[in-house]
Amino acid sequence: MIVARKRCYLPETGHDHEVAPGGRPRVGGWMGTRQGRSANRFAFVKVADAIALAGHEVHVCRYREARTLLRWLGEDQDGDGDLSGLRVLDVAGGDGYWAGQARKRGARAVALDLATSKLHYGRGLAHAPALIKGDALQLPFADASFDRVMSICAIEHFDDGEKALDEMTRVLAPGGDLVMSADALTLAEHWPNLFRAHCERYHVKRTYSHQELTSLLAARGLAVLEYRYQFRSRRAQRMYLGLSAYGGKFGFNAAAPAAPLVAASDRAARGDGGAIVLVRARRQGRDNPRHAASQGGSANR
Repeated sequence: MIVARKRCYLPETGHDHEVAPGGRPRVGGWMGTRQGRSANRFAFVKVADAIALAGHEVHVCRYREARTLLRWLGEDQDGDGDLSGLRVLDVAGGDGYWAGQARKRGARAVALDLATSKLHYGRGLAHAPALIKGDALQLPFADASFDRVMSICAIEHFDDGEKALDEMTRVLAPGGDLVMSADALTLAEHWPNLFRAHCERYHVKRTYSHQELTSLLAARGLAVLEYRYQFRSRRAQRMYLGLSAYGGKFGFNAAAPAAPLVAASDRAARGDGGAIVLVRARRQGRDNPRHAASQGGSANR
């Protein structure tokens, strides 16, 4: 259990979320009305998961982006994707879908967000994490509460991104990893109108290159282990901004079939830069012989 400024917990088993209306634990046998309620709940979860998958994974960038961060969460764990026993926090995690994917891999996962409607929806997911309403600039958790902290393209929306990094560092245990992504848009000056429209539509306060994040993280005692960019070529960055500015609410989802082409373009692109930057960094603390941080990390592997 994690106890902090507000009472929060990490789920241990699938039964942590099985509560009756009003917060009372369900009681009784498996027959009769209990069976009917379970069937209805199962049917709802199936619909909720299908909708969440379509929104989060049928997406021209989010699938590769978030799946890379999930893989990085377990980079030092034995087994393929095993996160067993790790305490994982997803900052600005929305409905908790991606934290739920970490929980599905064995993590004791928490998603934090300010949007009550998203948190409410997330409770219907089959692998729902603990869902906490809270502010990324004032995380309601004790120091060193988590082994991994994840944040998917969130920091660029915060009023004070550096304060959010302070908080993510504070709740991360020494030797733990922070995996995050952010808008970089390193060629945005070529399309100022599209960039302005992107920032206005998605409330983007600033962008971050890997150099900027490396410096900000180093000042907080985190060493970058690796980074990579997505939408790396000039054409891909233009596509990203165009989808954002003119694609409508579901533009990135509708463009999902182009994801393999963007991935191929990224592999062929030269140099550093792109629309999105992904970073994996480790808080200094206990020795970890399996990965040593090198200056500037390893790029676009």
